[in-house]
Amino acid sequence: LREKHDEYDLLKELLKSWANHKFLVKWFSLVFLPLQVEGAYIPRRELPKLNAFGLSCFRDLVFEAIKDKVKDAVIALIDREREGEEIDRTLVKNVLNLFVEIDEGKMHCYEKDFEEHMLQNTVAYYSRKASNWILQDSSEDYMLKVGECLKKARGRESHYLQPSSERKLTDILEHELLVVRASQLLEEGEFGCRQLPRGDKVDDHSIIRCDKREIEE
Repeated sequence: LREKHDEYDLLKELLKSWANHKFLVKWFSLVFLPLQVEGAYIPRRELPKLNAFGLSCFRDLVFEAIKDKVKDAVIALIDREREGEEIDRTLVKNVLNLFVEIDEGKMHCYEKDFEEHMLQNTVAYYSRKASNWILQDSSEDYMLKVGECLKKARGRESHYLQPSSERKLTDILEHELLVVRASQLLEEGEFGCRQLPRGDKVDDHSIIRCDKREIEE
């Protein structure tokens, strides 16, 4: 796995190894089931069940060594899709599900080892996009791009991210594309909210509400 450099090769090999490992763990758990029943050797010694022990072995010996490469590969694919490239969404979804499975259904591994970095990348990505658009486009064209961007992001990233990530992503997009650029848009006098005359004082939340109404129209 460490020798895999292509994003797809790495992620596919990881999922293959994970599937094989889960099969072996399940098989061993069935073979040694008599040792795990109440009153038998494993409960009596207060040892972890074989299934939990097997998952922890893969997490500590395999995943821990490559999690940064896996995280970077997934984020690279997400960026490529944002740029219009078609990616294997099912592959990405299965890899991100692995982050949860390997933590026995908890979200700590997903949030710490993937989501935190993905959100930081999202801030940087959309900050760059907004900087380019604000220089190249009129305010009206800028707002059209923002609307299209928000719609695509909701439909695209909700397909493979955990539900808990969706609101965080939307908040980042609205902040980077609308709040941060609000003063520049107002200064141009072509702000998306037509009923606000130049010079009016508005807060960030009113700007977002106004822009979102126009985008949805």
